[in-house]
Amino acid sequence: MEKHPIGELMETTMSKIREMVDVNTIVGTPIKTDDGITLIPVSKVSFGFASGGSDFQTKNTQAGNSNFGGGSGAGVNISPVAFLVVKDGNVKMISAQPNPPTGIEKVVDAVPEIIDKVKEIIPKKKDDEVDTI
Repeated sequence: MEKHPIGELMETTMSKIREMVDVNTIVGTPIKTDDGITLIPVSKVSFGFASGGSDFQTKNTQAGNSNFGGGSGAGVNISPVAFLVVKDGNVKMISAQPNPPTGIEKVVDAVPEIIDKVKEIIPKKKDDEVDTI
């Protein structure tokens, strides 16, 4: 049975993704220092791909034959997550991600926006209006 071009297209795409993403991409090659510390990088890998195509006839296509048009695309995202630090038989994990902001930091960051919104709500006085007590 003859292979359909879309199958070949998908096989090629998947083999290229396999080349890029293997276990060494997720858990990297250990790095040894002179003072006996070993660092092992750990990453998060996500990928996706799509392919599609269509058989079509043209006025010059001979009976029983068809033309094929198709394409594929893929994307890979590799993000560092942490480092495993091995020293004297002890293992420690150090995160490569920044710490998420605490509740207080979120409030402090939001203060300028809150002040702008309050200013929009409070009606402005005209120059000729006078405060009465």
